[in-house]
Amino acid sequence: MIITDSPPAPSSAATANSDVWLIVPVFNEAPVIRSVITAAKRTFPNIVCVDDGSRDNSVAEIRAAGADIVRHPVNLGQGAAIQTGVEYARAKPGARYFVTFDADGQHQVDDVVAMLARLRTEPLDIVIGTRFADDRSKSVPLIKRMALRTIVFLSPRTRRMGLTDAHNGLRVFNSTVADQLDLIMNGMSHASEFVALIDQNKWRVSEQPVTILYTEYSMAKGQSLLNGVNILSDGLLHGRMRR
Repeated sequence: MIITDSPPAPSSAATANSDVWLIVPVFNEAPVIRSVITAAKRTFPNIVCVDDGSRDNSVAEIRAAGADIVRHPVNLGQGAAIQTGVEYARAKPGARYFVTFDADGQHQVDDVVAMLARLRTEPLDIVIGTRFADDRSKSVPLIKRMALRTIVFLSPRTRRMGLTDAHNGLRVFNSTVADQLDLIMNGMSHASEFVALIDQNKWRVSEQPVTILYTEYSMAKGQSLLNGVNILSDGLLHGRMRR
């Protein structure tokens, strides 16, 4: 069962970005989620947070920040949270563009603005952030950088599509993608599945250089070494399951 809790839309929602929905998967992010939402709402009034079975005070912090909430009673994983959030957002009147946005403060609103501008003006269905287009790659922790590079090396599909950072969680896409999106991988491998769906559905894709802010909080919570190994193993598992 999914529990929904939607506060009234703020009066400032009638902005240039009223057709955009940010989808934020949340699992135990109480220390930072309110500030992340508050900062994003200055530019994007429509935000839905999918609380994925948090055991801390995340739900209260989300409510205080004024975002919509969809709740998983138990932790299902980031892929499931994204799918739930997209299904919620695409049902909203006027929704045309959708953003997957991390809850831990790593993603930058300015990057979303730049990606959205391209989606509005170029013949694209989806724009994916990349950490590997320029010197910004140096900020990526070494183990994670190695794991991400290895996934690309081991994935002919990813290389053929010209993607350099398939596991970047910052994505902006249109209603064509949202309406057809059907993620079945709940863990980190949902990112590889996203790439497979882009290929299978012939969605027009491009990358955009983005800045990922690796804070003390996100590094401590993310456990870079374990995360890098998990990304690699999940990506390899996904590669066996879906081509």
